[in-house]
Amino acid sequence: MTESDNAPSFSDMPEGCVTDILSITSPRDACRAASISKSFHSAADSDAVWDRFLPLDYREVIARAVSPVVFESKKQLYHRLSESYIILDRGYLVSQTTW
Repeated sequence: MTESDNAPSFSDMPEGCVTDILSITSPRDACRAASISKSFHSAADSDAVWDRFLPLDYREVIARAVSPVVFESKKQLYHRLSESYIILDRGYLVSQTTW
């Protein structure tokens, strides 16, 4: 057995560490990292990661939307906000957020 057989693997890192690392990358990188391992996939889908990709005022934006913005995860919310128009304030403002 060689020393490299006992070396820890990057995918053996605790999920919390992976979450912290992914949250300082980009949404695209987080999605790509999900294919590395099960723990990376779990971390890449976590609300802790996607919350950091959302703008600080995202709650205000969705509260002002004319139609309800329905989402089950922060990742889903990120994609809904970045891929569609949201009509705000009784139809007077339209916002397409691109982060």
